Amino acid sequence: MDVRWEDFGWERLARGVGRRRLPVWDATAGLVAGGSAALLYDTGATLREGEELRAQAEALLGGRSVTHIALSHPHFDHVLGTAAFPEAEVYGAVGVDGVLLRDRAVLRDDAIRHGMPPEDATTAVDALVVPRHTVSGEWTLDLGGLRVMLANAGPGHSRHDLVLLVPGDRAVVFCGDLVEESGDPQAGPDAIPSRWPAALDRLLALGGEDAVYVPGHGAVVDAAFVRAQRDELARRFGVP
Repeated sequence: MDVRWEDFGWERLARGVGRRRLPVWDATAGLVAGGSAALLYDTGATLREGEELRAQAEALLGGRSVTHIALSHPHFDHVLGTAAFPEAEVYGAVGVDGVLLRDRAVLRDDAIRHGMPPEDATTAVDALVVPRHTVSGEWTLDLGGLRVMLANAGPGHSRHDLVLLVPGDRAVVFCGDLVEESGDPQAGPDAIPSRWPAALDRLLALGGEDAVYVPGHGAVVDAAFVRAQRDELARRFGVP
């Protein structure tokens, strides 16, 4: 009998493609299953969340393991569960490796400031995994009968925004926090507001009008939502 994604709290988006909205910070984790490999997009905010994602992914994959991880950007709620996948190949936008090596104390402090218990934050940061593979433009991965694309679409929400395109009858684009549905897009100290609208133009060019766009936080949206958010960001930051 086929495993139902919904039984594990996941939303099925296409054949072999789904996402879960994680508790507390409502960050999205995405899973893409090919015939011989599987990719997880973002890993949660703590080791505990990462371990839960690993167990759920293995159940959804029929006992297979996650082989690839793509990190959307170097914020705590998207990367601190990566150590739960020690055998996976980890990808990030070019430069993200340096951030995760250099700014661990910043990452820990940001997690605590947002309500994470200090012990959990320290444990996760101490175990933090740095991407081995960095993407400067586009990188296609063959998951076994399914070729997906990682694209360095930023900077925008951060200096290192990596998106995932899953082709199909209706493409699925995992956007990270370049797109947010559950609240206004957040521009922290590492955001590049002047480049953010162009990053969303890049997203729309990748996915097209009929794609499913998966925000880093919130419900799945369409191209019209992404375009409206692009225009609002341009007005907000005075960008053409």
